[in-house]
Amino acid sequence: MVILFLPWKLISCFNPLHLFFLFLTGLIRDTMGAFLDKPKMEKYNSCGEGNNLRYGLSSMQGWRVEMEDAHTAVIGLPHALDHWSFFAVYDGHAGSQVAKYCCEHLLEHITSNSDFQRALQEDPSVDNVKNGIRTGFLQIDEHMRTISEKKHGVDRSGSTAVGVMISPSHIYFINCGDSRGLLSRGGAVHFFTQDHKPNNPLEKERIQKAGGSVMIQRVNGSLAVSRALGDFDYKCVHGKGPTEQLVSPEPEVYAIERCEGEDEFIILACDGIWDVMGNEQLCDFVRSRLEVTDDLERVSNEIVDTCLYKGSRDNMSVVLICFPGAPKVSPDAVKKEADLDKYLEGKVEEIIKKQGDEGVPDLVHVMRTLASESIPNLPPGGELASKRTVIEAMYNKLNPYRSDDTDSASTDDMW
Repeated sequence: MVILFLPWKLISCFNPLHLFFLFLTGLIRDTMGAFLDKPKMEKYNSCGEGNNLRYGLSSMQGWRVEMEDAHTAVIGLPHALDHWSFFAVYDGHAGSQVAKYCCEHLLEHITSNSDFQRALQEDPSVDNVKNGIRTGFLQIDEHMRTISEKKHGVDRSGSTAVGVMISPSHIYFINCGDSRGLLSRGGAVHFFTQDHKPNNPLEKERIQKAGGSVMIQRVNGSLAVSRALGDFDYKCVHGKGPTEQLVSPEPEVYAIERCEGEDEFIILACDGIWDVMGNEQLCDFVRSRLEVTDDLERVSNEIVDTCLYKGSRDNMSVVLICFPGAPKVSPDAVKKEADLDKYLEGKVEEIIKKQGDEGVPDLVHVMRTLASESIPNLPPGGELASKRTVIEAMYNKLNPYRSDDTDSASTDDMW
């Protein structure tokens, strides 16, 4: 997601033509332009199981100067909700404060508010649970605003949030912003959340009613999401409630009845993942990985690495939650994977030998050569990018004296 350096109060003083000119000439700069010379590929991993679920997660800073993502994974919830689970990904912008606070406190704000508690004390209806989740979001947003004001300075950071609350009978998808969650059921994408972008008709209508505008697909030409937690510069329109502001903290909550045996897995990820992989692509890729390993941390790492090699320039975080109906490891798939790796290693050796007296080609040349060929049995959705680590390992083995920074170029240069 994108946020500009100038605060809204100042940006709103410009007319649209002046603002567009400033943006084009670079006088208003995009914070997402701050990149490292080389991506930080160290990952944070976690995994767990319970309530007939298994999960794995991976997060990587990537090319960004700062890591602003956060996540939550809890199996067995407080307030006597032992058979419920909660998972979420938070994609921060303009700082990590809001994302970090939400990952530590959002669940408690949801489960302890009176609306949610009332939903559990009565015959728990789906609508009551959804309303309790919504109340939790509004409460934590107001709470963070109060904390910020007490510190005598408004925290300008914000965060999207995408999550799932899984009860014994339902899956509650929760989305606020442009991170995304999806459910794979019966071998196909069954459901996915809708991104909250300023140019969506309903979002644009709310923004305009609050006195704002949508320029260059951004709120007041600045923020690229129309719903988020935090971002208090965009929540100060007098006479408007919290859900009527330029940027709303209200989540969309979708309830899906569980289908035992058919439900396979849920993916929650920030836009650093979705920028380079579509819903079906990612589902196909995950399904193919689950057929060669039951290590969900490894699968999550492969998602993040593949997206980096496909050209993602953002922080990346993904949580993979598997139901009992998820694909199982297949001996045939494992053998095909091993054969593919061996084939690629042979191709790398062949490409290097072909250079002869011209010297060892760089990794970019090797990847481009492979990309120009028809290679059988590449992982669907991931394609050649998902095999970059295998290719690079063989390249390094055959070229042990290469310079340390030979291959620091972005994968964008390889295709």
